Amino acid sequence: MDIGAERGTRARVARLILEHGPVSAAALGERLGLTPAAVRRHLDALLAEGMIEPRTARPRGQRGRGRPAKMFAITDAGRSAFVHAYDDLAGSALRFLAERLGGEAVSEFAQAQVSGLVGRLEALMREVPADQRVRVLAEALSTEGYAASASAMGKGGEQLCQHHCPVAHVAEQFPQLCEAETEAFARLLGTPVQRLATIANGDGVCTTHVSSHALAARHARPDLSAADSSTADSSTADLSAAHPSSTSSTSTSKESGR
Repeated sequence: MDIGAERGTRARVARLILEHGPVSAAALGERLGLTPAAVRRHLDALLAEGMIEPRTARPRGQRGRGRPAKMFAITDAGRSAFVHAYDDLAGSALRFLAERLGGEAVSEFAQAQVSGLVGRLEALMREVPADQRVRVLAEALSTEGYAASASAMGKGGEQLCQHHCPVAHVAEQFPQLCEAETEAFARLLGTPVQRLATIANGDGVCTTHVSSHALAARHARPDLSAADSSTADSSTADLSAAHPSSTSSTSTSKESGR
């Protein structure tokens, strides 16, 4: 048996549990194309290492009788293993880059990192109706481990939430990563966005407000009426009141000199 391939598959199992757990063995096998025996082998190894833990969950609609389904969830040790393994290397590399070439080099690196996402989605987004783009972006981010969701806002616009960030600890030291990501969102969605909260900054969720395309179009018109302008200012004030500590990631970084 190829030890490297075995470890790689086990890492995929662990990552899937991290991103989508608690999850059943059957669901893991279906998502990864593995036999029940192969899934069990990897689960047993991860359980022995303390990376995951079993949980029980009764299927929806089932009452009283029947054996509760066994699910698997990542443990704190397992989560830390993912975080530190990538963060230590990435953090060291970016510190080296910043020391040798300066902060601009880090910004260029961050732009290069998100260019892959933009390249994969840009053509698709041009074909997707404007009112569906945030949802499509959330789905794409979820496939890359960000556990993202989209929801409509009461006063117009939408909210994009990322419940997990694989690079949160690195982004805490290098906010250029968040800046580049925010710029990529605006480019893909074709409308202004504002980052309200980030996991890297200690918030529970990365939250991005996405302006409605209708409002963005009115702003772009040279004959924007005073009433429209007043409405836009009021909306911005409401956002600031709801998140008093929030500013756009770009302005925060520039003011801090990072």
